[in-house]
Amino acid sequence: MPSHFKSLARRYFLITVFGIGIFANSAIAHAQDLEPRAYTNTPVGMNFLLIGYQYSEGALLFDPALPITDADAKVNMGLLAYVRTMDVAGKSAKAGVLLPYADLSADGYLDGDYRTRETDGLVDPAFYFTINLFGAPTLSLEEFKDYQQDTIIGLTFKLTAPLGVYDKDKLLNIGTNRWSFKPEFGISKAIGRWTLDAAAAAIFYTDNDQFDNGKTRQQDPIYSLQGHVIYSFKNHIWAAVSATYYTGGRTTIDGTTRDDLQQNWRTGFTVAIPVNRNHSIKLFGNNGVSTRTGTDYDSLGIAWQYRWGGGCLNLSWFYINHVVYEPGLLSYYHSP
Repeated sequence: MPSHFKSLARRYFLITVFGIGIFANSAIAHAQDLEPRAYTNTPVGMNFLLIGYQYSEGALLFDPALPITDADAKVNMGLLAYVRTMDVAGKSAKAGVLLPYADLSADGYLDGDYRTRETDGLVDPAFYFTINLFGAPTLSLEEFKDYQQDTIIGLTFKLTAPLGVYDKDKLLNIGTNRWSFKPEFGISKAIGRWTLDAAAAAIFYTDNDQFDNGKTRQQDPIYSLQGHVIYSFKNHIWAAVSATYYTGGRTTIDGTTRDDLQQNWRTGFTVAIPVNRNHSIKLFGNNGVSTRTGTDYDSLGIAWQYRWGGGCLNLSWFYINHVVYEPGLLSYYHSP
């Protein structure tokens, strides 16, 4: 195969899922999440187990506050996730946890000196909670058979905890050594086989007081907008194209504010393929379209999803009539 075709195949068809951006000194923001069907309704009492792999390559983990040039990184990440749907005060909701593990290989020039960095380990775990406030009533598995989506409005709250591997003597790390919190407002509108999703969010960070041998790194909130166009096929496959814009995130190191405001665009795609009534596979990818600061990387991957519960062992009607449910975790980790 000609080398340029190999390059294209590697860039666009290496399958991926579960975003990345979990690195402490990364320019990647929670604002980059691309999550189609994050607010889709589903019966209460169902469980979803997800196992995924993602490959990312590019200048994805270099903090714009650092004097690093010609940066490049390759990241392999595995991720285990669990989601549970529930009834909260008469509203349909779901809660989830993500447990990632990453292998990082990076190089670049720091103050003119060529440097390399290789490390692996646990990434900061993430916890999230979504509640649908309108248009997604609490339903049992049996009741859900007659449900047809119109307009859904919901809220999501995401939290990452500083439990990943972190070395204060290194500029590039897998863990972040700080907390982050992200509230999001979302809306989803179904029109026949088409679904239109949109969400607005902000992410807030605590300080990292062990940055670069004891310096204090602060970061302003990052604000984002994202949109998705989703189509459900007759063979129960669904596909989405997505875009997100995010801005903010200027950093301050020991009281000195850096010129690293982010104003970036990213696009992505998602394809969900049912295997049988309990199993499905998801393919995912995204890349930067316009990058002012950081996040100039490509990411591709794959995830397997297994679902069970809901008070009924036979989910065949759910598989046939409602395609593959997406619990809204698969692209969560496009964030620092």
